[in-house]
Amino acid sequence: MKKFQPQPGFVVQAFRFALDANAVQEAALRSHCGAARAAYNWAVGWVTASWWQRRVEETYGVPEARLTPWRPWSLPSLRKAFNTAKRTDPRFAAWWEENSKEAYSTGLANAATAFDNYAKSKNGKRRGQRIGAPRFKPKRKARLSCRFTTGTIRVDADGRHVTLPRLGALRTHEPTVKLLDRVNAGTARILSATVRHERGRWFVSFQVEVERDLERVARPDVAVGIDLGVKSLAVMADSTGEIRTVANPGHYDAARKQLRHTSRTVSRRQGPDRRTGRKPSKRWEKANAARNRVHHRVANLREDALHKLTTSVAAEYGTIVVEDLNVAGMLKNRRLARRIADAGFGEIRRQLDYKTRQRHATRLVVADRWYPSSKTCSGCGAVKAKLPLHIRTYQCDRCGLVIDRDDNAALNLAALAAAAATGTGVAGDQDAPKRVSKPRGADHKTRATRPRRKAQAGRAGGATLPHQRQTETRDRTHAEPLTLW
Repeated sequence: MKKFQPQPGFVVQAFRFALDANAVQEAALRSHCGAARAAYNWAVGWVTASWWQRRVEETYGVPEARLTPWRPWSLPSLRKAFNTAKRTDPRFAAWWEENSKEAYSTGLANAATAFDNYAKSKNGKRRGQRIGAPRFKPKRKARLSCRFTTGTIRVDADGRHVTLPRLGALRTHEPTVKLLDRVNAGTARILSATVRHERGRWFVSFQVEVERDLERVARPDVAVGIDLGVKSLAVMADSTGEIRTVANPGHYDAARKQLRHTSRTVSRRQGPDRRTGRKPSKRWEKANAARNRVHHRVANLREDALHKLTTSVAAEYGTIVVEDLNVAGMLKNRRLARRIADAGFGEIRRQLDYKTRQRHATRLVVADRWYPSSKTCSGCGAVKAKLPLHIRTYQCDRCGLVIDRDDNAALNLAALAAAAATGTGVAGDQDAPKRVSKPRGADHKTRATRPRRKAQAGRAGGATLPHQRQTETRDRTHAEPLTLW
């Protein structure tokens, strides 16, 4: 085996293989994942204990200087405290030696990351919604996962086994020659391995630093705009004017009949009851496993279809333009939530991001969330004030263009690539100013509506005129100080 020498052309890539573990090995895998969960819960309890103690002391009037000091949640501090407690704590003293130290390190690292994210969210340094303090992971709902960073981590020479610390050799469901050949050639180095139980099977994922040459795309000078939808999964229009439609497979809709049948079978069996402590029957477990297999098959089909779509698009075009969709907000629409979730809008953008960046070094342009791709005419650049969702044909009032709504949006996104490169304006109107006009006065600020209770009181004691209503604008520019409670 050649010695690994990192070079500038190396990237970090994951190789995942399904495992065929026997009963003894599966018990060991579950034990390691359970140890990671126990270490995480211990870290959460150990850190938050000082928080509760300080709250109690404050109620007794203890001055700030004499309060119990904060316990640190950095990974070195958690490891040092856990190594001291694992030999005396009755929750670990009897069995902590049965698992690899990497299992406990996984839980402590996850706890340290959780506390860091919580602190950044409180200080306004983390994007997205506010997150709360870390909580304990329940045994029934925690995801079984464990990560190994040190020790014996290798792909065996026979191409059908992998070796992990304390777990030994585990047989894989598929050959590992893709990774084994790279390791033997000296063009790859295994950094870590993660075992995880998902969709009814055990998987091992290797984080590998590999030498990967950039692949040249088929049409490097062509830009494509992708408009995602429900009826059609994607409408792609390139800069040459060619429009291609990708039908929505609808894997979940195709399996709904089978899911109804299996769900009815599960409902007729004696299932578990946490209130009375009743255990599920064998027939319930068998029926529930059959229902889960249907869900797992739908998830696998969806994942395969999305990978094939994004791989083909990333390998063909030099510039790809997608929209910055508010998928979380779209899922709140109860009429479209099921179909939007089945389409996987967020996963398409995530895959295009890393495939264009790591495999082809092409450009991915993300259109602004407020860019009116559907309301803008792809011919003259006129922007409509309103365009309801049920209107599927775009008719321009200025130039008379009649075109499908999705095709028009895809053409605007494709033209946006040239506008973004030259900085001349928006799609379809190269002479327009860079800031898109907002006919309805919409802006990027989020306004909180008036509470319902106050609205009812206003109607009861005198209605408020429209010009007298006031809206409150949430200003998040100023970060709040860290307040743990």
